[in-house]
Amino acid sequence: MAKRGNEENTNPTTSPVKGDFIAPPEVVERDEREDALPAQEEFWRPPVRFGSVPVEKEPLGWDRRKGFRKLYPAVYLPLQVVERVSFGHPELEPNRLFWGDNLHVMRQLPSESIDLIYIDPPFFSGRQYNVIFGDQNELRSFSDIWEGGMPGYLIWLNARLYEMKRLLKKTGSIYVHCDWHASHYIKVEMDKIFGHENFVNEVVWMYKTGGMSKRWFGRKHDVILMYARDDAKRTFSPLKEMSFLSHKYGFSNIEIKKAPCPFVHDGGTNPAFYTEVGMRDVWDIPALRGNQPETIGYPTQKPEAVVERVLQASTEQGQVVADFFCGGGTTPAVAQRLGRRWIACDQSRVAVAITADRIARLIEEKVGKLFPVPDFVIEHWGVYEARRLADAPPDQFRAFVLRAFGAVIEEHEAGIHGYKGALPVWVGEPNPKKAVTAGDVQAFANAIRKTLRYRQDNLRDGIMLAWAFRPDAQEAAERLRRLEQTDLNFIRLDMIRVDSPRFREHVVSLSTEKADYASFLTFVQPPKVEVGYKCIAPLTYQFDVSETVVMNAGAKIINVQWDFDHDKRFSSTPGYSFARTGKKYLLNNPG
Repeated sequence: MAKRGNEENTNPTTSPVKGDFIAPPEVVERDEREDALPAQEEFWRPPVRFGSVPVEKEPLGWDRRKGFRKLYPAVYLPLQVVERVSFGHPELEPNRLFWGDNLHVMRQLPSESIDLIYIDPPFFSGRQYNVIFGDQNELRSFSDIWEGGMPGYLIWLNARLYEMKRLLKKTGSIYVHCDWHASHYIKVEMDKIFGHENFVNEVVWMYKTGGMSKRWFGRKHDVILMYARDDAKRTFSPLKEMSFLSHKYGFSNIEIKKAPCPFVHDGGTNPAFYTEVGMRDVWDIPALRGNQPETIGYPTQKPEAVVERVLQASTEQGQVVADFFCGGGTTPAVAQRLGRRWIACDQSRVAVAITADRIARLIEEKVGKLFPVPDFVIEHWGVYEARRLADAPPDQFRAFVLRAFGAVIEEHEAGIHGYKGALPVWVGEPNPKKAVTAGDVQAFANAIRKTLRYRQDNLRDGIMLAWAFRPDAQEAAERLRRLEQTDLNFIRLDMIRVDSPRFREHVVSLSTEKADYASFLTFVQPPKVEVGYKCIAPLTYQFDVSETVVMNAGAKIINVQWDFDHDKRFSSTPGYSFARTGKKYLLNNPG
């Protein structure tokens, strides 16, 4: 039996990842003006006869000097691979599933690397409707969305749409799923970001489920806005659908299907025949019902048939599909089934856990039996698992800590691991039980004295980062500092615990009125799970986990999944998954 659990922490965070454990590539600060907004002077030109009429040609939230980074400063934190789900083909590049704030995750992904983006972001339809699980990371994100009404929502979305445009290849397309509350506002903003000439379609997905109203026509459709990165270069494969119009209506060049149509009859006993025509922009696809096998219980889940049409029209086998609001994992699941590579992200840890489980079970039961599939990795941005860091090789641990601290790796000076500005930085051991000693302090001080900066610039300061410092280490540092009064060989060493507020001061300093980064960069411990069980009948056991202890202050268990026939990888046993809904915990099957 294997179990997967998720904790909600009161200080969640987000960060970027690549590779089998941690890959902290150096990130060059980009000026958003380099990815210029489209030139659309004629389209937005005010009429001369009206005189000086102000026209807003730039998207809400855009600053002409700093772009969206004025409101949402860049935070370059490392990504931590917390799990690699393997399917026996490690030579294939893995798909990627991120837990974290998608804006900051996207900012660390390479430009023009994605063929198709489909997103189903929170609708502007009510806070309670959009907050699904209520974990802290999700609550923080939605408080940002709803501040300031519609303009606040559009600014929040525009910053992300801008990054998505950068990530799209020249042949790529983006589909934004929304509803009547904000679709018209979003289209105006996307015209400004992508260019009105790159607008392709407004797709209407209509459905018949749900109640009606005595006060208005039933609201039974969503809107999907399709834009190209470059309309002249975009990938598109025309899809077909059934039509019941015959040759007499002028469809002489359309193939007539010889099979009877299952839906339309001529009023008698003979079935009608149908033709195939190019698919139109109104899609009649039933919404999901609770008793369908596809339904996983995720409140905003969309039918796979909707996403499948998007992928079939705008991607080919092996191309990369991304969904940065992946929710219950419909987009990566469809991409996996259709042989596309995928990137998925969500700010809810529960959503990421459900998506991981859904993909693993899909491959085990269906896809993996048809053809070799790549692994996928689960990567965290901002909230990091301390236990996995403790198990990392020393060089990877040091690279991770330096990146999280905003320092640059130094590989050429013995005894110095990196630099924070001009200050040399030293990083302790991955194992929290190996606290820094007086010998470590003296060795780092000697390494500083051997640097060129010490001799030429009279540099006397250094920073030591570690999980813990022994009392003799603190005493040694104090002795070095006291030499400042009597000896030119003094060294001032600042000792900072990796899990302390001081370690993340550089992140908090980026906070603005629109972006609260105070909770970014948090290290968490897994819960201490105590499982008791007893046999109550042949092959029937009763399990008790009531003694499980949460190790992080202010945290709570919000999702638990059980795998009773665990072999090589985790996938939940149907019917044995718990998710918190309001004040209740429900037993359901998320796969």
